[in-house]
Amino acid sequence: MNSINSVSSAVCSSRNVYISWLFISTLTLFVGCGDSNPGPIVDSSSDSIEDKSQEKIPANSLEKAKPDDQLDRLSLSNSRLAESEASEGWIKLFDGVTLFGWETDGKANFRVEDGLLVVDEGEMSLLCTSMKWDNYELLVEYRADSEVNSGIFLNTDLVPGDVATECYEINIAPSSHPFSTGSLVNREAASNVPAASVDNLRTMKISHRSVELSINLDGVDVCNYEDPKPPSAGKIGLQHNSGRIEFRRVMLRPLDLKSLLDSDLALWKQYPDMDAKYSVTESGWMRVQGGSGQIETSEQYDDFVLLAEYKLPTPEMNSGIFFRCIPGDKMMGYECQVSNFGSDEDPLVPADCGTGGIFRRQDARFIAGDNEKWVTVVLQARGPSMSAWVNGVQVSNWTDTREKNENPRRGSRLEAGTIMVQGHDPKTDALFKQFKIRSVN
Repeated sequence: MNSINSVSSAVCSSRNVYISWLFISTLTLFVGCGDSNPGPIVDSSSDSIEDKSQEKIPANSLEKAKPDDQLDRLSLSNSRLAESEASEGWIKLFDGVTLFGWETDGKANFRVEDGLLVVDEGEMSLLCTSMKWDNYELLVEYRADSEVNSGIFLNTDLVPGDVATECYEINIAPSSHPFSTGSLVNREAASNVPAASVDNLRTMKISHRSVELSINLDGVDVCNYEDPKPPSAGKIGLQHNSGRIEFRRVMLRPLDLKSLLDSDLALWKQYPDMDAKYSVTESGWMRVQGGSGQIETSEQYDDFVLLAEYKLPTPEMNSGIFFRCIPGDKMMGYECQVSNFGSDEDPLVPADCGTGGIFRRQDARFIAGDNEKWVTVVLQARGPSMSAWVNGVQVSNWTDTREKNENPRRGSRLEAGTIMVQGHDPKTDALFKQFKIRSVN
């Protein structure tokens, strides 16, 4: 496959010195985050952080990606969602800067231009998310002239199957087409389709929940479809067929997540003999204090999507969300890091993996969380693949290619396990305002 690399609030005032330095620095910009699978990893035969090897990029992902440079990291930081959007679970599938988290067969010239995802030449093909999705809301803003033929594919593979039975194609096509814009190709034609705006900028909102699929175009419901035999979960794809199309926003919000927080943490198992202490505040938030320890869900999960919202008071403070853990063992699972600690040289480069990074497997692309502010994490694990978004921007995209092992520290674990929240050290004092999850099929 072809190589492809991998815009809301300003960077906090504590980084002003860094920004000033950035624009007077030399042109040595490519110092940085590594390839599309960066960060130290642990060899399958050892759990030592000193035992490192080159990460293998999975065959179904982009073979190699240009490292995020300093300007990209700054742009990514500026592209984070507002807290009001992020706390609802919205994430950017397209970050506005790179094509991190997407894959293609290379037959069309998908690229980023001036913050837009653009395609206008090549053979008919798809640009697909690396992760599969089900039960979600999808928001797509795009601009295309009246003769463009394109589409949004759901429940698809990179090479799509039959759109009448195996996946869905939401058409973007001329009004003369039997399945014009907003239609489900070979399933149901759209009706009451509004005329495009003068500048052809359109907003499509899609709700996809189990057997129900609804499409809203520029505020008008144009298609509602119920599928008695819906296809299994799949990737989301943007199609090139003919003409030029520009995608400005591609955002998703997972639906039907269940909260794991209650007044007495009844859905969790605690370990009183460990140093870390867990409590519920008057506001209903989980508080993690003290030294090393864990709290563990009673239920086990293999493939899931999770939304957490946390706050850390200082940069050095650290916690973690462990998953597919061996029940009862001490933090024997994959770890989604919770840390806003940046390096001295560049505060947007993680000093300790960074929130959303898969600890000891792949560092976060940049520091996307601010101390003393609420930070959201959306984490999805499906089979050996796992990705995380922090404040709406994707920071990791890793596939475990190691040999299978019961212990995720030593190999690939696909079996269900518990979710754990880590108490890291005596200085830990973390708050979790949200902690929601849904198993995925």
